[in-house]
Amino acid sequence: MSHKEEFTMDNAEVELAKLRAAPITPKIRLQIPPQDMPVQDPVVRRSTMDEVALGYTPAQAMLEAERCLQCKNAPCIAGCPVRIDIPGFIGKIKEGDFLGASKIIKRTNLLPSICGRVCPQETQCQAPCTVGKALGSVEKAVQIGRLERFVADYERAQGAMEMPHVASPTGRKVAIVGAGPAGLTCAVDVRREGHEVTLFEAFHKPGGVMVYGIPEFRLPKVLVQSEAEVLESMGVDFELNFLVGRTRPLRALLSEDGYDAVFIGTGAGLPKFMNIPGENYVGVFSANEYLTRANLLKAYMRGVAGTPIYPSRRVAVLGGGNVAMDSARMALRLGAEEVHVLYRRTREEMPARAEEVAHAIEEGIIFDFLKSPTRVLGDDRGRVAALEVLSYELGEPDESGRRRPVAIRGSEQIIPFDTVIVAIGNESNPLISHTTPELKVDKHGHILVDEKQKTSIDIHMKNS
Repeated sequence: MSHKEEFTMDNAEVELAKLRAAPITPKIRLQIPPQDMPVQDPVVRRSTMDEVALGYTPAQAMLEAERCLQCKNAPCIAGCPVRIDIPGFIGKIKEGDFLGASKIIKRTNLLPSICGRVCPQETQCQAPCTVGKALGSVEKAVQIGRLERFVADYERAQGAMEMPHVASPTGRKVAIVGAGPAGLTCAVDVRREGHEVTLFEAFHKPGGVMVYGIPEFRLPKVLVQSEAEVLESMGVDFELNFLVGRTRPLRALLSEDGYDAVFIGTGAGLPKFMNIPGENYVGVFSANEYLTRANLLKAYMRGVAGTPIYPSRRVAVLGGGNVAMDSARMALRLGAEEVHVLYRRTREEMPARAEEVAHAIEEGIIFDFLKSPTRVLGDDRGRVAALEVLSYELGEPDESGRRRPVAIRGSEQIIPFDTVIVAIGNESNPLISHTTPELKVDKHGHILVDEKQKTSIDIHMKNS
């Protein structure tokens, strides 16, 4: 029996034992298939908010870790935004030292339970993986994100989480605007250096897109709350329901409130729309509003939550990214009978994570590729009744490298829908730039910074 045949067995413990019965060469490592992530049954999970992906077992994690070639040039590290020592922590998993693996990850990333679940590893650390390149597919790369999640979940289950070391007080104060992923990460790093840190958050809970955007079935909110509690234990102060630019001007934090520096991590929360006729009908939502109602305000808890959610039977989701997948899958869980994703390219060009698309298909989401609406049609009550949809074909690649969609004239058709969710991206919220004239932004409202990430606001204004 060949090594490749041996590795098709379901029992990871048996596979691992067979694998380690003899010396493991790089050639053999390349024959080990990626370990699939155990998931809830699609039929069951369609009606529950419980997490879909269930995580690796210890044996699965160790078997997946055996696939790593421990490359000396470690291309995976270069692909990681925070430069985790990926071969180092995977090596510890291979040895069964899961807590040791966690310590390595947390040298540079204190949010592994979150990053392991929602970071786009296939375009970051896993994209340059030597194993994936050798096998001709990023999907066959070492499953770094799944291993990171396993380590974080193991540490939590063992009650072995340690508070990061905080250096001696420096007397410096730092304000962080926005308690999303960027703000929380910055707060940890700054607080570890001994500076006082205050996080200002517009919502009533910290977490940003992790609590208002990403659904519970993809990222349990208890994990986000747990990470926020770690920051509190480190001495980070949270000012919730505090909208910088409205509750307090940005410049006042420096000039009047005694902060020595401000980090702006407000994200991109301003939704885009199609700008087609009929978008003002009742039943048309931005993905931001739809997901915020469902995730942050728990609208799916009917009779308990104070916020309503629009009752839907046939839902059209416009877009092909992760937010579109989240919106479609959420609509299904909120009771929609049929959910369509309309995308004007094909699946190959979709920016959504392959895993999220696969999960959506398993759950019964219908994908209408090479389709895009030209107008929303309403009924006599001003509610959505249908979409006029145009068909497309793919032309030459555009500046994004994806083949450009070209409209097919005369292909319009009317498709009945009662709900439309627009998930075609977001822009920067203009509140801070509009209330802070000194802050320079580009034509899209993105804050301009220099090579050190400093904005146009001069720090000496604090004493002016």
